[in-house]
Amino acid sequence: MTDVERSRAFYLDVLGPLGAVEFKRYPTYRGSEEVVYLNLGPHGFGLRPADGGEHRYYDVGIEHIAISVESREDVDATYERCKELGVKVHFPPEEDRDEPGYWALFFFDPDGFRIEVFHWPGDPLAAS
Repeated sequence: MTDVERSRAFYLDVLGPLGAVEFKRYPTYRGSEEVVYLNLGPHGFGLRPADGGEHRYYDVGIEHIAISVESREDVDATYERCKELGVKVHFPPEEDRDEPGYWALFFFDPDGFRIEVFHWPGDPLAAS
């Protein structure tokens, strides 16, 4: 992350109503900075300052991170928060062309990482 506190605030503002919380802060193994861990349900991720450079969509890196929510209304409410906060939206909520009932929103975090918030009543992973 180019600015961990900015990213922390972003994720808590956008995903906090879905249950995202700051969990812990730990020093990195090299000891020169800390990692801020956020949890969302049983899942978590860490935010650490980058040594430099910038992420560019379609360059090396994760294609996107997908977050499953309970309802289409959760997806729509996240979209409304994104608009209120001035978040760069890649695709507003819409039904997927390949998976009936799959309702998803795509947006970018402050460093350009693409995030998806989706609801999928037929999610095969939800049953496991």
